[in-house]
Amino acid sequence: MRYFQTIDGADTAVVVERGDELYDLSETDARVDSFRELARSAVIADRPLADLTAALCDDAPTIERSELRSDLGMPVRADEIWGAGVTYAISQEDRQEEGGLGETYLDAYEAERPEVYFKATPTRTVGPGEAVGIRGDSEWNAPEPELSLVLLDGEIVGYTVGNDMCSRSIERDNLLYLPQSKIYDRSCAVGPAVALVDDPHDLEMTMSIERDGESVFEESTSTSEMVRTCEELASYFRRHNYVPELTVLLTGTSIIPPADVTLHEGDTVKITIEDIGTLENDVVEV
Repeated sequence: MRYFQTIDGADTAVVVERGDELYDLSETDARVDSFRELARSAVIADRPLADLTAALCDDAPTIERSELRSDLGMPVRADEIWGAGVTYAISQEDRQEEGGLGETYLDAYEAERPEVYFKATPTRTVGPGEAVGIRGDSEWNAPEPELSLVLLDGEIVGYTVGNDMCSRSIERDNLLYLPQSKIYDRSCAVGPAVALVDDPHDLEMTMSIERDGESVFEESTSTSEMVRTCEELASYFRRHNYVPELTVLLTGTSIIPPADVTLHEGDTVKITIEDIGTLENDVVEV
């Protein structure tokens, strides 16, 4: 199942893809209008989310895909966005020639404790079709495609696509500048859906960058290359931490454009993760 959020003026609704059909849960007696509300209801009812959804779909009207595309919004509005880093070999290998960063990232890659960091607030996060941002004071701006966990009270309830935008030249100058390279206006995108997947550690992932109608970068990978498990990352996020009701946790990237490929205003970034969907965003300077 995949869960979409539609927005039509002041009205919002959860649309569920079940098989080949799309069901509008806002038109049921339950009148569900957010994924947060649906996931919370499953916990209160002590029912698996998929079972509760199936029951609601039995009474929900269907909609056309054209209607979904025109009203598509951010599928989940998390209270906080967090990230995990150096969870793929390429993340530390990419930094081996960047001065003193190489040893630091190798240590994090091999350590028992993963890198977990604060990424964004809701006001710094955009959804499908909205523009992600690049900093005007960074010479190398890169998207980072990431399988992302949707957490309710710290527990995994679904998966989405995340784009962990990064001002890599700022991070490269000094590791203490990492917050500035990661946290800024429009620095994160999530969408297009929250999905229930059988095995999050075996999903194909592809990212492309298009400029003036032509591809300037494209690469694919698999979440099977991740050296941490989703449950492990969620566990470290919860440790000794205040956990908001709804959080998105990005799990790291294994696709990193080379230094001679930097985002320009007007570019389009497309990230596809198997069984979840394609997150597409244009680029704007902030």
